[in-house]
Amino acid sequence: MITADDLIGQIRAYNPSTNAKFISKAYHFCREMHEGQLRRSGELYYTHPVAVASLLAGQHLDDASIVTALLHDTIEDTKASFADIERLFNREIAELVDGVTKLTNLQLSSTVTKQAENFRKLIMATSKDVRVTLVKLADRLHNMRTIRSMIPTKQEQKARETMDIYAPLAGRMGMHWLREELEDLAFQVLNPEGRQSIIRRFIKLQNETDDVVEKINADLLHEMAKSKIAVEVYGRAKKPYSIWRKMQTKQLSFSRLSDIYGFRVIVENEADCYRALGVIHQRWLSVPGRFKDYISQPKSNGYRSIHTTVSGRNARRVEVQIRTKAMHQVAEKGAAATWSYRDGERVKNDFALDPSDWIASLTERFGAEGDHGEFLEAVKLELYTDQVFCFTPKGEVIKLPRGATPIDFAYAIHTRIGSACVSAKVDGIRVPLWTRLRNGQSVQIVTAEGQTPPANWIDIAATGRAKTAIRRSLREADREKFINLGREFARVAFENVHKKATDRALSTAAKHFGLSSAEELLARLGSAEIAAREVVSELYPDLKIRDADEVDLSRSVIGLGSDQKFDHADCCHPLPGERIVGITFRGQGVVVHTIDCNNLQNYENQMDRWLDLHWREGQHAATHPVRIQITIRNGAGVMGRICSLIGDQNANIADMHFVDRKPDYFKLIIDLELRDVSQLHMVLTALEAENDVAEVCRHRDPDLGRDIAAFDDE
Repeated sequence: MITADDLIGQIRAYNPSTNAKFISKAYHFCREMHEGQLRRSGELYYTHPVAVASLLAGQHLDDASIVTALLHDTIEDTKASFADIERLFNREIAELVDGVTKLTNLQLSSTVTKQAENFRKLIMATSKDVRVTLVKLADRLHNMRTIRSMIPTKQEQKARETMDIYAPLAGRMGMHWLREELEDLAFQVLNPEGRQSIIRRFIKLQNETDDVVEKINADLLHEMAKSKIAVEVYGRAKKPYSIWRKMQTKQLSFSRLSDIYGFRVIVENEADCYRALGVIHQRWLSVPGRFKDYISQPKSNGYRSIHTTVSGRNARRVEVQIRTKAMHQVAEKGAAATWSYRDGERVKNDFALDPSDWIASLTERFGAEGDHGEFLEAVKLELYTDQVFCFTPKGEVIKLPRGATPIDFAYAIHTRIGSACVSAKVDGIRVPLWTRLRNGQSVQIVTAEGQTPPANWIDIAATGRAKTAIRRSLREADREKFINLGREFARVAFENVHKKATDRALSTAAKHFGLSSAEELLARLGSAEIAAREVVSELYPDLKIRDADEVDLSRSVIGLGSDQKFDHADCCHPLPGERIVGITFRGQGVVVHTIDCNNLQNYENQMDRWLDLHWREGQHAATHPVRIQITIRNGAGVMGRICSLIGDQNANIADMHFVDRKPDYFKLIIDLELRDVSQLHMVLTALEAENDVAEVCRHRDPDLGRDIAAFDDE
């Protein structure tokens, strides 16, 4: 366990002028706020933010970043507020903590929608201060290191999110060590057999070749010493996931994979980089086509280095990276190099680039994009690619991802030019539109009046901007055809589960997919952008098989003593999946409330009775009470259909009573027994999609909580 003194000592090693009192204050505030909270592993929760702070200290970051890491969960998971953080620390810290706060309160049913929305907000927060991302990445790294305490489904979800978003984001920020570790940790969850297979083959290879890394290290040092070049040499085998990815992309077996070892040669200055390259190529045969000079043409994240692959000892291919110490610092720390300290002073590194400009461009281009799926795809394309620089006929520079085509170039200039593009000239020569552009080329776009993008451009384009614009144009051109086709797809899919694709049902589904109307949903169905089964699953998720083990009711709440029992508060009816607190009553156990229950204000002056509680992860038994209020049409068979819809969601009706009866409608309150809050959303969604339902909502009655307060006063 890392103590406050341990953390301060770690920071003082690189920043002797650190404000130790400030760090200590944040440490103890974090510990106090998270008092009584446990991680799923059983560890005290505060050890997590402390570990995140230690990771950032390892990157030599400033005091504000360290304090932010210590406090990053306090606003969301404790009673501390933004105002409290600002009052006790300062405005800068409060804004950083607020930017890093996890986005778990979004009531979104679609996984893609939620992931895209969360990441959109992360990008927005990052655009204000890059340290938000540094803390978030460190937070994700520690969570991945301790992921085995989560249930398998949660592990897979987090690992997939890490592989798709956070690992490439770390790479885009220039933090390659972090990207590699995140990828490897996610790979361990997503494909443990594949990872173990590569590790076993590594061990076998090492037994056959002895310690080839040490031998090649010695060879490199010997050759550099002969040429009187002062160097540091580091060698290692590549990470399992890096090898796996290369095997997949190149369609090679492990035995045919050659360059599985990498070496870094660190020299004093830029001139020595090229001298060292000459020495290496004189000593070993270079592999044609495997030379890249990122010193003369740096990557967009500031990375500079010379990469070459040579046939080394025993004819085994090895990759050698040559760079200066300053370049190496950027290569290792990336964006963190901008905020690094040494001997109490912020380190100035001419090669370090603040990624704020790139993030700002993302915010500008995709910040207002309404389609969550397209936003996520566009951002992923931006994360995974390096850039090339091409010129317009007037000499303006256009930045594009590697692998971009003239179509991407046209859309980068303007959407109108992209849509009207008919051909292109590269360096004065007419080329096909699928040609991959290279650095330094001059591109001229030829347009024609009335031209619209064909469907195959989707496969040719490489940028998210171009793909989004092409899809939008295709939808508009063939909208009527796609709507009719989508309506037929929806009808068949709904009939397969004995449901009807009514306008009400489609409108409800559209809302859950983040679309403006049912017509837009039908257009997406017709263009195969959304599968009809996804629409059915969105409205009726319980039609899918659930195989998770049920959580025992007596063990469903975490945070209670071994001898404590609990009851659901009648005023708010908390459900698993919601944030909850407990209020203790002498001789009566604990009453559990939702965090937003109005009756909690009755106990604001009795904080010693409050318990910080959490629902246990997993599938709960369908025994948790909740009330809904529904207004339905007064007609024959309507009540029966409503009860059938509720039953289709595997929800049990415990009781119902009528609130109001009119000639044309009924208003009634139905008591249900449910598993969790997600099942409640399923029930509400299914009812909302029914034509005979005018209104449906969750019912809460604060007056029902007064009896508890009165009882306690006695």
